[in-house]
Amino acid sequence: MLFRIAARNLWRAKRRTLITLFTVAFGVWLAVTFTGTGDYTYTNILDTGARLGFGHVTVEAAGYADAPGLDRPLRGAREVAATLQARPDVSRAIPRVVGQAMFATASKSVGGMFFGVDPAQELPAVNTLLAGLSEGALFDDVDGRGVVVGSVMAEKLGLRLGKRLVYTLVDEEGQIVSEVARVSGIFKTGVDEVDGSIALLPLGRVQKVVGYGPDEATHVAIFLEDHREAQAVADALRPAAARAGEEVRTYRDTQPEMAGMVELDRSMNYLFQALVGLLIGAGVLNTILMSVLERRREFGIMMAIGSRPAELFWMVVLESVLVGLAGLLVGAVLTAPWYVYMRDVGIDFTQMMEGSTAGGVLIDPVMRITLYPESAAAICAAVLLITVGAGLYPAWQAGREPPVETLKAL
Repeated sequence: MLFRIAARNLWRAKRRTLITLFTVAFGVWLAVTFTGTGDYTYTNILDTGARLGFGHVTVEAAGYADAPGLDRPLRGAREVAATLQARPDVSRAIPRVVGQAMFATASKSVGGMFFGVDPAQELPAVNTLLAGLSEGALFDDVDGRGVVVGSVMAEKLGLRLGKRLVYTLVDEEGQIVSEVARVSGIFKTGVDEVDGSIALLPLGRVQKVVGYGPDEATHVAIFLEDHREAQAVADALRPAAARAGEEVRTYRDTQPEMAGMVELDRSMNYLFQALVGLLIGAGVLNTILMSVLERRREFGIMMAIGSRPAELFWMVVLESVLVGLAGLLVGAVLTAPWYVYMRDVGIDFTQMMEGSTAGGVLIDPVMRITLYPESAAAICAAVLLITVGAGLYPAWQAGREPPVETLKAL
């Protein structure tokens, strides 16, 4: 009975109710757009950052994070990687050696970072630098003398494919050592600080140069299908890692600048959506409150013939619930085509955003939307909470005044 009365009451003022429904629907569209854009952009940034070298989760020797250096190798790296690879929540686990080096030709030199990688295990899906190869290819010999450099470094040093490059570094014992390599490939990510300071070297050759054994590395990079699982995976690995004298860190620890910028942007996104939610709530409050004020005589008669204040309260609350549900339905219908287009095609802002970075990671200039299931559920819950919350005061007002005084006043 209450449901039928509440439904009829909403359509007494059809124009006002329709305006409110489309206000809620517009809020749903905004929420889907901003939340979906955030979900896509944050995932793209974090996955790209993870593929720069350290993964979503990193296993390394205990104490390495306090003083990163080649003098603290992770022993048994291959076994660690094989064990991790067997886990269903791990997509790839790859041993790597990372360190600082000086790269030089006959006339010029630059400082930078190197990653010792196994060409048999490296793919563009787990290595952003390989995805950006513009010339040549990754070396195919893990013990060879190839090197892949960034386009900015190649320009600074005057390098071309086949040219010789000398790199100098400090080995495990603290001795300065040098090795010669020939350029097999040049990558371009679009981020100058990456293209000008990072080089890929054969893992086996690097191990020999720095004095590592074939089963030693600085870390094992773990890649996940979903970056949101990083903390859970790290927490699951830490007990066993601690017993083995190892340390487990997530991308929040290995790339704090990138993670911090994502969190800051996400917070601003939530703040904006909260303001939109307040506007939606104000619209619903206006509709329900006006409806209650126009029906004071009706409420007085209902209370005079035996209706309890609680019944009037819940009837008005039910009206606000119906407004929320109807607004969600209209919003879903209006937003669905937009969502499909933005998910599959997107809007290209290349001319405006080309070269834009966040935490040293290139931002995709094509705006797309990908909505996580929990994000969609949160939007639905938020709309219902806002509409129900907006209806609480009018509902309280409906059953507040005694029936006799209400009828006398009218």
